[in-house]
Amino acid sequence: MNQTIVAFLAIACYLAGGIFIAFRLFSERMGSPSLRHLGIALGIAGVILHGYLLYQSVIREGGLNFSFFGASSLIAWTTLLLLMLSALTKPVENLGIVLMPMAALTIALDMHFPAEHLLAASSSWELRVHVLISLLAYSLLAIASVQAILLAIQDYHLRHRHPGGFIRALPPLQTMEALLFEMIWLGFILLTVALLSGFIFLEDLFAQHLVHKTILSIAAWMVFGTLLWGRHRSGWRGQKALNWTLSGFVVLMLAYFGSKFVLEILIKA
Repeated sequence: MNQTIVAFLAIACYLAGGIFIAFRLFSERMGSPSLRHLGIALGIAGVILHGYLLYQSVIREGGLNFSFFGASSLIAWTTLLLLMLSALTKPVENLGIVLMPMAALTIALDMHFPAEHLLAASSSWELRVHVLISLLAYSLLAIASVQAILLAIQDYHLRHRHPGGFIRALPPLQTMEALLFEMIWLGFILLTVALLSGFIFLEDLFAQHLVHKTILSIAAWMVFGTLLWGRHRSGWRGQKALNWTLSGFVVLMLAYFGSKFVLEILIKA
């Protein structure tokens, strides 16, 4: 099948899914199961089509293609896959309002700016495991960041006694908060494993081309660790939880995409 057509269909599914979920929140038919199911179904269709595109672009004869925009698309796909699977049993589909359009954008950018940055087929299984765990950690913490924003908006409206609008369609604040810290805990555990596997299996994490990524990843790990400690010790929530979550996520994204952007886009190494 023509990749351009598949890309167009995937983008259309993501955008339509995000629109239906948004319409469910902001329309008079708040809480409509049919709109929820339609949004999830379109999201799953987008994930399937997106996965086909990634199979074609990432898997090459010489190894795995992790170019800047290709890696962005892969992380977006993993994030949506985890979100759609979670949405089958938990009320997290509202995050698709942000994540689906972002995934659609990564597809468009990857198609418009094709490039190659191969992880050689001869790479060790340890390196492949490290990359996979890192990818899952990034994706889970990306979902947690969007969840933190939505939770902060909900908390603000409730504190200022504005419970109407789309806030009525969201799960209770306690449920939203519990989901947020479940995501952060799991993402933190995976990030811990990713760092440990890197120190154990990779030859030199502080080599010139890895040092910034390593230091920023450790910094992000410390931020999320501090957040979880503050939550356990002092019950951090609301704006404070949002600030720490977004700070950790920004540092983590800089760890991976910052160095890739400089190497592949600016100096084209």
